[in-house]
Amino acid sequence: MILVTGANGQLGTSLRKITPAESGLFLPSAELDITQASQIERIVNDKKITHIVNCAAYTNVEKAESEVEKAFAVNELGPKNLAIISEKYNLPLIHVSTDYVFDGKSNLPYCAEDKTNPINIYGKSKLAGEQAILDNTGNAAIIRTSWLYSTLKDNFVEKVITLLKTKPEISIVYDQVGTPTFSDDLAAVIMAMIAKNSFDNAIFHYSNEGVASWYDFACAIAKTTGFKTPIKPVSSALFPTIAARPPFTVLAKEKIKKHLNIKINHWTESLKICLSQKQY
Repeated sequence: MILVTGANGQLGTSLRKITPAESGLFLPSAELDITQASQIERIVNDKKITHIVNCAAYTNVEKAESEVEKAFAVNELGPKNLAIISEKYNLPLIHVSTDYVFDGKSNLPYCAEDKTNPINIYGKSKLAGEQAILDNTGNAAIIRTSWLYSTLKDNFVEKVITLLKTKPEISIVYDQVGTPTFSDDLAAVIMAMIAKNSFDNAIFHYSNEGVASWYDFACAIAKTTGFKTPIKPVSSALFPTIAARPPFTVLAKEKIKKHLNIKINHWTESLKICLSQKQY
């Protein structure tokens, strides 16, 4: 039985779609608070858990700057609890992390072994969670991903479609570069990792293939959906934020491609698949 934490989020929802009902236990944060070790251990015992996939996270990059304690509780203490229990019961743990562990100063795609240097509280808390896992179990795999989107609401794709529908013109930043990741693709990779059954505390990078700015991403959404609303490329300086954002977080994926022997879709192809499943 695979325990999936944070199960009502984008990735948890995608995992639920491809996991047989009898093989997965999908618990949202309201039903399993990973900051409470006793809750995790009780479920592991009661439900005969064999694997844990941690999709639970504090992901509000802006609010994290003022809710530091809360961000670290969910993103560091929670993974630590999962790691300790995984080690105690010899359960493989897959933990999802972020491209925001990097400062974005590179001009080459980041490899899993590259030096980390987060520049906001969210990134720092996620990096602390990675380290907590590495310090407390030898049976984990950490997958860093970027720019996650899905068929659900409350992500960049949904927000852009709403703007395209309602505004005469929209402005999107062109000077933050990374790669969009369709949650269904990441879910499939996680299931492949479980099937491979090879952990050893390795860190992997996964996103879709290709490189894009947020402006490129928005233009592709408009093209695919057929909306004609003009999109203006602008500097991120015009949209000041509380939390600093790394300007470049493209992830190198050779390691996970070799490990799982997989081919990864280009982000534009996965975007088309996602949008074909949506009503807009």
